[in-house]
Amino acid sequence: MVLYAFLLLLGISLAGAIEIGIIGGKEAKPHSRPYMASLQINKYHKCGGMLIREDYVLTAAHCLNSSAFSGQDNFEIVLGAHNIKQDEKSQQRIKVIKYIRHPMFQRNKEKNYSYDIMLLKLKTKAKLNKFVKVMPLLKKNETTPANGKCSIAGWGYKKPKADPSNVMLEVPLKLQDNSKCKEMWQQYFNSERMICSVSDGKHAFCQGDSGSPLICNTKAQGIASYTLDECTNKAYPQTYVKISYFLPWIKKNIG
Repeated sequence: MVLYAFLLLLGISLAGAIEIGIIGGKEAKPHSRPYMASLQINKYHKCGGMLIREDYVLTAAHCLNSSAFSGQDNFEIVLGAHNIKQDEKSQQRIKVIKYIRHPMFQRNKEKNYSYDIMLLKLKTKAKLNKFVKVMPLLKKNETTPANGKCSIAGWGYKKPKADPSNVMLEVPLKLQDNSKCKEMWQQYFNSERMICSVSDGKHAFCQGDSGSPLICNTKAQGIASYTLDECTNKAYPQTYVKISYFLPWIKKNIG
């Protein structure tokens, strides 16, 4: 990963841009986030994502590589879940037939995480109901709220290098000023295409749920991308791809 060389110089390590999860969170009210998706390979939770149309899920590009997709019969999206280890009646398990990673992520050989975004085309349309709903995309002129009330949820690790959570967890987060993000991450943070949050030392996203949406004031603003191994590090902000920047690309590809 491109960030490793920079981080090794600083004597720190990065775990985020593999799979990111929730630390210091609480169990979410069942089905309170009906847009949430669990990306699973061989029925094992890999990443989070969100349903943006009945047949498309938005997530992080690094969650899947071509070799993983070669066994596409085993690559599925689970919708309507609270406990992903149980066969809940609310769940819909749908196969993924196509993945569309941003071309700049491909062109930069998976090293530029400011393009860490991907669309997943589902084999069949999701059945919308009280357990499964679409998260509307931002409008073109909507901006990320300064100091907005934000949160992230998923089935990620409750602590680094642990097992993923069976039930959906959620954690409140505070947005960080982009200048601080740029100061800490230097060339690895792009203010035009990324936003970031800061940990209070207790709450953070961590290993197990890359691709989960950052929700601010009920709107999806970002896609979880990367953070440090020490997920609750107060100095290094946690980064997200800014959804509003990629609206033209998203709409072009989903038609």
